[in-house]
Amino acid sequence: MNNLTKLSTLLLALTSMVALSACDGEAEEAGEKIDNVATDVGNAVEDACEKVKEGVKAEDQDC
Repeated sequence: MNNLTKLSTLLLALTSMVALSACDGEAEEAGEKIDNVATDVGNAVEDACEKVKEGVKAEDQDC
């Protein structure tokens, strides 16, 4: 990589860090809600998978 590419990459990384660290208030709350919904969806998918495996009497019950 040449020096201009390295400098551009460094500036992009620093700008991204500053932008993400400024996340507060409504944006942070929205992010937490999204995290909670994603966790709930993951749990529901895993529960459904386990029920299907029980129904077909699969040896491996883990999903």
